[in-house]
Amino acid sequence: SLDFAFYTRLPSSIPTQAMFSTLRTSATRASRPLLTRSLLSQQERGFKASVLGAAGGIGQPLSLLLKLNPRVTELTCFDVAPITPGVAADLSHIATGAKTTGYTGDDLTKALDGCDVVVIPAGVPRKPGMTRDDLFNINASIVKNLVAGCAKACPKACILIISNPVNSTVPIAAEVLKAAGVFDPSKLFGVTTLDVCRARTFVAEAKGLDPLSTNVPVVGGHAGTTIVPLLSQTNPSISAFSDEERDALTQRIMFGGDEVVQAKAGGGSATLSMAYTGAHFADRVMAGLAGESGVTECTFVNTNKIDGCDFFALPVTLGKSGVETIHDYGTVTAYEEKLIADMKGDLIAQAKKGVEWAKAN
Repeated sequence: SLDFAFYTRLPSSIPTQAMFSTLRTSATRASRPLLTRSLLSQQERGFKASVLGAAGGIGQPLSLLLKLNPRVTELTCFDVAPITPGVAADLSHIATGAKTTGYTGDDLTKALDGCDVVVIPAGVPRKPGMTRDDLFNINASIVKNLVAGCAKACPKACILIISNPVNSTVPIAAEVLKAAGVFDPSKLFGVTTLDVCRARTFVAEAKGLDPLSTNVPVVGGHAGTTIVPLLSQTNPSISAFSDEERDALTQRIMFGGDEVVQAKAGGGSATLSMAYTGAHFADRVMAGLAGESGVTECTFVNTNKIDGCDFFALPVTLGKSGVETIHDYGTVTAYEEKLIADMKGDLIAQAKKGVEWAKAN
């Protein structure tokens, strides 16, 4: 199930003296209330995680949420910004079991050594009028260099790419790993969880549902019209959307990022919601690695399931080696099928752009 209960359900009334303890306990255990103690212990075996781009608008809250995650026993923070060791020092004062260290400059290898999970939000954010593709020239080089570091220091780690444009940066990462001889398609992910989170939030608002118990698969890519919400598969099953409601929700989910960019008026793009969903997806990857069963999330992966596409966001069951099973997107409406068909050319071109750039650079 696509459960976003992690980091939520903080009680509405908390005695002051208990607030921090309650926050930490709620944040670290909220998504697993029904697990037996022995199973919980098994699933919380320690992982070393790293955030690359840890001093940025996504990186700092993402690092905070990973510091709160009981699955993480060691957290490293890397960024070119000189404040990064200070960010880690700040985090290290939080009373959880995750040992936290910050690195900058030439210390990428030190940050990555022995990591199980690497999350990469590094790069420049969008500003009003920019598409994710406009970020390509800057962020392509950043992702290339960071993934090359992963290939050297932690070649078996699960690598989670947040840096935009995801439709191109994930193929770049794949080419870098192939060139190093360590590419494992089961361990490379484009993080599209924010699209799923927006879908469930907007649908729940429109239909008066609990967003934490609402699931809406989102497939395709992670940019504009390549983001295809499958509203017909909303769970719990609801009465049919009117055409106007369907069109408005689809448009808002596709371009939810623009809503934030415009609202910040030049001050950046989605950072807090991206950090939340990036931390959630990292937690689900670690749950799979720890042996938890039935962990299924939508994510952008290397696959041959979609004709003509080498990369596509689909529901994926996560396991002890990363990707366990890539699922079909299932039965869709004619409207959704057309959205997928119409965007495939753009998605293929964006992936091809990343592959060609990686081979040329």
